[in-house]
Amino acid sequence: MEATGRIATVNGNMISVAFDGAVAQNEVGYAELITDGDDARRLMCEVVRIRGRQADMQVFEDTTGLRVGDTVSFTGNLLSVELGPGLLGQIYDGLQNPLPRLAEQCGFFLQRGTYLEALLRDKTWHFTPKAKAGDKLTAGETLGTVPEGLFEHRIMVPFGIHGTCTVTEIAPAGDYTVEQNIATLTDEEGRKHTATMMQRWPVKVPIACYAERLRPTETMVTQQRIIDTFFPVALGGTYCIPGPFGAGKTVLQQLTSRHAEVDIVVFAACGERAGEVVETLREFPKMTDPRTGRTLMDRTIIICNTSSMPVAAREASVYTAVTIAGYYRMMGLNVLLLADSTSRWAQALREMSGRLEEIPGEEAFPAYLESVVAAFYERAGRVRLKDGAIGSVTIGGTVSPAGGNFDEPVTQATLKVVGAFHGLSRARSDARRYPAIDPLESWSKYTGIAPVGRVEHARDFLRRGNDVAQMMKVVGEEGTSMDDFILYLKSELVDAVYLQQDAFNEVDSATPVKRQREVFNTLGTILAADFAFDDKDAARRFFLTLTQAFKDWHHAPWDSEAFKTGRNRITSLLAEATDNA
Repeated sequence: MEATGRIATVNGNMISVAFDGAVAQNEVGYAELITDGDDARRLMCEVVRIRGRQADMQVFEDTTGLRVGDTVSFTGNLLSVELGPGLLGQIYDGLQNPLPRLAEQCGFFLQRGTYLEALLRDKTWHFTPKAKAGDKLTAGETLGTVPEGLFEHRIMVPFGIHGTCTVTEIAPAGDYTVEQNIATLTDEEGRKHTATMMQRWPVKVPIACYAERLRPTETMVTQQRIIDTFFPVALGGTYCIPGPFGAGKTVLQQLTSRHAEVDIVVFAACGERAGEVVETLREFPKMTDPRTGRTLMDRTIIICNTSSMPVAAREASVYTAVTIAGYYRMMGLNVLLLADSTSRWAQALREMSGRLEEIPGEEAFPAYLESVVAAFYERAGRVRLKDGAIGSVTIGGTVSPAGGNFDEPVTQATLKVVGAFHGLSRARSDARRYPAIDPLESWSKYTGIAPVGRVEHARDFLRRGNDVAQMMKVVGEEGTSMDDFILYLKSELVDAVYLQQDAFNEVDSATPVKRQREVFNTLGTILAADFAFDDKDAARRFFLTLTQAFKDWHHAPWDSEAFKTGRNRITSLLAEATDNA
């Protein structure tokens, strides 16, 4: 029997409920809202703390109108999402309500207490069985497949079944809805389970029905030179992009989602400004997927809760996104989860913690902030499935520290658990050096596309060139030796032609691995070369000419005549300068 209760206190989006019966942590309930005309609406809420016979619950809606004594009914279910065919290309809010259908029903202004099914119940999918009667399977193994866009969507044994089960019956090939039974399973204790193409899974419980968790060693190619070469990300790894507002975090994530060599992209906009989210929603359907030639939305799922939506749903949106990502990983696919921005999520945690009257930590964030952030990023990973296939979830989260201060708690908590740090710099952004990743502050624990020794050699030039630049601000060029000046010009060359990338140019916006290696090797030759110039003006002119030659080379399609001409021009410029040395 489901428990019921009465509201004892209302504090913002937090309510305390005196209940009868059994209630579990993270259980979902509905608060009965009585509006004008006695029109009752049910507001979804989640149990966040239980004290005796009183449950503290966060409401995922505006609580205006809720009164002490109003009824709360508990469902007996944890906060869950629907998993099955039909997720790709959808736009959901944090509670997995499909926003386009919600807009059709409610108009421009969303109505409180309106919740829709995430997957269409009347749509049919062509099911092809892979298992047969008598097969012994475990949770997560494949019963059959259905086509979903570009991919073969696996229909799996429900994740909640423990031990080995026997397939008693399985449906023949044909068209079925997500609610129709496609298999009957018998577990080791003789209990029968029916399997449909859809299953529900709690968002705060990781899906762990795989055979083995692997170390993330394979590079996730983003086709952004500064990332793939200097600060790489691994498939199944984690990274963060902290930076001040306006430094280009969202643009960098959009470039990554378009060009990263992954199968599926899950984009979670948790608490971002509505204008930025609307831009994302408008741009993604128009973007052409360079891998398929189709729209990028065909392999993208967007979870969005803007800053104008209820604060409590920001937390839910993050967990909804990572659960969906984990589901597609169980099909042997590589999934990239982009969370923008985790700072807004942390602010929601802070607000909830304050209303629970918990002892605050640094800057009033909850004392358990680090463990919550760590638990989220821990759900990334590369795994081997029970059939031998390899799947991965890579998590990249942006952080928006106030004033670009990387010492604030959210950034520091994130840096302790991620494998790569792409720190955006206000100075580089103001100088229009995009992507504005600071090459001196950023780091990565993963292996990139270039040999580590060569990368460190190039970074050393950047460090020493920066030291010379700082010295020149004090003593000027005339107080700098020719060797130091050439060192500075070499570091500026690396910055201008390799670290920076033209997002508005069709060719230069994405650089494949082969091209990155060729350009980087050419740069290495220049860095190792000895130059002799008559004066500093001559040195400056040479490097400006060389910089322009590289930029023209970047705009030439791979292996075209223009590409070969550009490479030859750089080679001849270098030969002329070194012959004079």
